[in-house]
Amino acid sequence: MSLSQFEVLGKLGEGAFATVFKVLRKSDNEIYAMKKVKFGPLSAKEKENALNEVRIMASFEHPNIISFKEAFFDDGTCLCIITELAEGGDLLAQIESHKKMRTKFNEIDIWDYLIQTCRGLQSLHSNRILHRDIKVIAK
Repeated sequence: MSLSQFEVLGKLGEGAFATVFKVLRKSDNEIYAMKKVKFGPLSAKEKENALNEVRIMASFEHPNIISFKEAFFDDGTCLCIITELAEGGDLLAQIESHKKMRTKFNEIDIWDYLIQTCRGLQSLHSNRILHRDIKVIAK
C-alpha cells in the first residue's frame, strides 16, 4: 500500500505530530480518514507509541470505536493510518456548531452520545486498554 493509491480530499484536523485527511481509496472508491504521523521529529518512545497504536487498532473491533483499515509508511518519513471516516465529525465539532448557531443538543442525542461513549470505553477497559484521546463521533 502506498500514498499514491489514495486521493486526498481535504484536511480534517492537525496536531503536533500528525495531520488527519479525508481520502478516497482509488481501488474501491471508498472514503476513509488517513492519519499521517510525521516520524522524523518523534523520539524513539513516541515512534514506539505510534506503532503500538496501530497494533492495538488492528486487533480491536467494536461498533462504538472507529475501525482500523490499514497502515503503511510513506517514503519512510510518515506513518499513514487508514481508518473508517466519521462523516458527522466528532463531538467537539458538534459542540462548536451548536455554540455558533446558539442552539442546544436535544436530550435524546446527549443520551445516545453518552451511551455510545460508555460502551466503547467499557470494551477498551475490559481489554485493559486505556485511551488518552477520546473523541465522540456525532451522527
